[in-house]
Amino acid sequence: MALHPQARAAVANAAGELAVTDPAFDIAAERERARAAAATQPRPDVAEVRDVDAGGVPARLYLPEGYDAVVVHAHGGGFVLNDIEVHDAAVRRFADISGVAVLSVDYRRPPEHPFPAAPDDLSAAVRWLDDRPDLAGLPTFVHGDSAGGNLALVAALRHPGRFTGVALVYPFLDPSASFDSYRTAADGFEPAEAAWYWQQYAATPADLEHPDLAPLLSDALGTLPPTLVTTAEHDPLRDEGEHLVLRLAEAGVEVVGTRYLGQVHGYWRHADVFDAAEPTMWQVAGWMRMLLRRRAR
Repeated sequence: MALHPQARAAVANAAGELAVTDPAFDIAAERERARAAAATQPRPDVAEVRDVDAGGVPARLYLPEGYDAVVVHAHGGGFVLNDIEVHDAAVRRFADISGVAVLSVDYRRPPEHPFPAAPDDLSAAVRWLDDRPDLAGLPTFVHGDSAGGNLALVAALRHPGRFTGVALVYPFLDPSASFDSYRTAADGFEPAEAAWYWQQYAATPADLEHPDLAPLLSDALGTLPPTLVTTAEHDPLRDEGEHLVLRLAEAGVEVVGTRYLGQVHGYWRHADVFDAAEPTMWQVAGWMRMLLRRRAR
């Protein structure tokens, strides 16, 4: 399928932006630009939102009325960009749609804090949940988009048996960029940009083969709880996400994979631009509610 017209327009609009691989690219300036843009977005109301110290890690806790489960959320941005402010509107929308509490983790980012700072921060936030009497007994999911999908998957692998389910939106998993979609589906996200993000994230070349950075190399994928993976058709990360689905199915994990036709990387949190964004949230939320209903039987 060709690019969806909304995806085609988004790719065209981004064509003039400075690539992360350009020597003139300023990480700090781009972070501030993204925060400023996010500040102009409408922010859906949630019953309670509070900033918390999650075991030494800054985080934001979203508590919709009647929540009956918790989601640990890791934001995307190539490990380097974005934060809980940039993802605030999307997480609010997801908390309202799903009816579950969401802990959005403001993990440390490279190049200032390379691997394993980010997965260590996710682990600290998970341990913090275990110490909170109002949340510790609730079913817990882990969720992330892009680089956040990598961190969510690693968190589940680091804490076997801890999560009710894992939900990954176009996860960023393969530092070797060995799948065909890097050559056939890289619309608006160049392979050289993907390589740059991995270079920022890894503290040493050996890290690129560590399963906590490259989870497709893990020998513990069979320990995962039920997992949902969504991919975008016109995304260089498409094939690695779908390869994960196959690996999990072969390992006996209950897994569902969905490809969103015509879509590009990054669409998930832009409901004002992409018609597919909110339905993706509803899919994730519905899958979580299915697992919660099953537990309650």
